[in-house]
Amino acid sequence: MTSGTASRRQAEHQHRLEELRQNETRTKRRRRRFGLAAWAAGFLVVAALVTVALLSSRPVVSAETRQAPGFTLPTSDGQTVSLSSFLGEPVILYFNEGAGCDACLQQMAEIEKEPGFAAAGITVLPIVMNTAEQINADRDRLGVATPFLLDDGKISKAYGTLGTGMHEGLPGHGFVLVDADGVQQWYGNYPSMWLEPKELLDEATSRL
Repeated sequence: MTSGTASRRQAEHQHRLEELRQNETRTKRRRRRFGLAAWAAGFLVVAALVTVALLSSRPVVSAETRQAPGFTLPTSDGQTVSLSSFLGEPVILYFNEGAGCDACLQQMAEIEKEPGFAAAGITVLPIVMNTAEQINADRDRLGVATPFLLDDGKISKAYGTLGTGMHEGLPGHGFVLVDADGVQQWYGNYPSMWLEPKELLDEATSRL
């Protein structure tokens, strides 16, 4: 092998090494660009999901008035309750998903702790689509004293609360204010599954 041939082979070898290094550099750059693009796409997806969640969790309220649909319902403690028996005093109907929804029962537990409802003469009636056994098990576990009214879906439908939460066949997390004359004065649905009891009280007293 001549010195010229050896030099050419060495030069070719160096050239191939340089090409390999350049290819490796280009590959790394492409991977970085792909990684950044994937991260950006993922960020946009997450941002979109957060935006949708925030929008869907915004409360929906209505101040349209109407004669509140009447009802007589059994309660989880074996009694019955009629809306007509509350004529002369305001009532808040609390429609919720009931058994299996701890947030729903914790909401009622916190409402019970707010003395302002009693001071304002407002009764809060929780309404669910459960059996007594189902809701009482959760009431006992979470320390909720108030008996729940047991609906078969007709009253929840009459008040327009069905399918306003996470389950199409159940009421959402909603409140209906019925005044002393039996007139519905306000409705609020809270997909976030929570409304501060003081805010609920203020909402009610401001409309009575």
